[in-house]
Formats: sequence, C-alpha cells, structure tokens
Amino acid sequence: MAVVERGEAVRERWLHRVATIVCRDGDGRILVHRRTDDVSRFPGQFNWMLGGGAEVGESYEEAAARELAEELGVHSCPRFVLKFLCDGVISPYWLGLHEVVITVPVQPDPKEVAWFDWLTEPELEEIVHRFEFIPDAREAFDRYRALSAQRDPST
Repeated sequence: MAVVERGEAVRERWLHRVATIVCRDGDGRILVHRRTDDVSRFPGQFNWMLGGGAEVGESYEEAAARELAEELGVHSCPRFVLKFLCDGVISPYWLGLHEVVITVPVQPDPKEVAWFDWLTEPELEEIVHRFEFIPDAREAFDRYRALSAQRDPST
C-alpha cells in the first residue's frame, strides 16, 4: 500500500478519505451553496456540505476544521456525526460527516462558493433531490436525515 495524492486516487478510483461539514446557523438552518462554474469537480452544482480530502495523517475532525476555515473563513471544531463508504460518482471514498453551528459572519472563498443561503431542513429536503445537487450529497443527505430521525423520533 502506498500514499498517493488525492488526484491520483480519484483518477485510479482508489479508496480515499473525505471530510465534510454541515454548517448550521443559530436558528438551525443549513448552509446550502452553489459551486463556482470553473472548479474541476461538479461546476455550478449545489451542495449542502462543505469539505474536501483528508491529508495523510490528518484525522477527519482536523480535515473538517481545515476545510471550514479554507472555504468559509470560520475557525471552529466541527462535531463528528457519521462515516460511511460512498461509492462516489468520481471514485469511492470514506465520507466523514461533521456538524458545526456558526454564529459569526461567513466569508466564503469566491473560488469555491458562487452563491449561498441558509435553508431550513424542510426547505432543503424539498430541493435536494430536484435541483442540480452533487450526486454524492444526495446519498449523504438521506443518511444524515435517517440518523437524525433515529435520534429524534418526532421528525
């Protein structure tokens, strides 16, 4: 087994790790964003998570905190929620999903985020399977909602 760059792992469809973050505001709404049109993967598509590849030796939590700072300018420690093996549209990977509540203004990286808004869970649920969301984000949303329902049977 060897250590390779994420780009090579994607090209070869080798298993790698991705850390994602669900960002909520103080009212519990979820940040939804549209990717810029000039990014290499999923240009112009929507996502309800931020994130990226975990570096060698970096925990999912460390990668999530790094990605949160890089993409939103927010320094916080996201809380681990779940991990699952995602077949992935571009390659298979372990997806580590985290949550964070953001109470400060966000400063999205304009190279990554073209647009964003805060949506309630019902609003997000209404659009996640209809709009141009990143395909893997749909599977993650379904797993996240299922876990939420287990934790709170009233949902």
